[in-house]
Amino acid sequence: MDNLQKYKPADKMIDLISDNYSLLQVMSRFGLPLGFGDKTVKEVCELNGVDCRTFLIVVNFMAEGFSRLDGYKDDISIPALIDYLRQAHIYFLDFSLPAIRRKLIEAIDCSQNDVAFLILKFFDEYTREVRKHMDYEEKTVFKYVDSLIKGVAPKNYQISTFSKHHDQVGEKLTELKNIIIKYCPAKANENLLNAALFDIYACEAGLESHCKVEDYIFVPAILNLERRIRENEK
Repeated sequence: MDNLQKYKPADKMIDLISDNYSLLQVMSRFGLPLGFGDKTVKEVCELNGVDCRTFLIVVNFMAEGFSRLDGYKDDISIPALIDYLRQAHIYFLDFSLPAIRRKLIEAIDCSQNDVAFLILKFFDEYTREVRKHMDYEEKTVFKYVDSLIKGVAPKNYQISTFSKHHDQVGEKLTELKNIIIKYCPAKANENLLNAALFDIYACEAGLESHCKVEDYIFVPAILNLERRIRENEK
């Protein structure tokens, strides 16, 4: 493990979370539950069957502002990383985005105001776009990687196809935020609308960091695996 990394296996998990609470999301997506007492990162990971090195690679990448990663392609557990990405998809599609929609409906009367209707329509279209984006990853990209893990490199796909067309889905929430901020519907419950807006900001940041993990950790690791399998096939 890189001595320059911010967080290490011997660190207490509680110190890691106290230092950067946003890493709670990473813990959750790796299937690490709360209630870990004073155990170290390594102990918590081992207790829950999680690859500690992969967990720390993701945690340090995010904690260090997505700025350092080189040299870790061979250290990553690809099954652990795939599980992490799948759990992130479930979080966004089944929890985060539906929760924001419920808050928006509660905050604005969509039946009485054109702006309110536009906000909800925009949000629903955006949610469909995110679902389409993640469905593609689940049904095409992850399926392809599952084959690579089994030692088979399908001829009809390459991970470079994914990386060339990987859109940043979080960026489009900017337009929705601007609509809400500039044209807040009359009679809106401002406390609820502000709470929904705050969640949209958090969701946008979460989607952006998710895409960076895919671009800078997942894709290089799969390129490396893909190269090894194809060389063995020669």
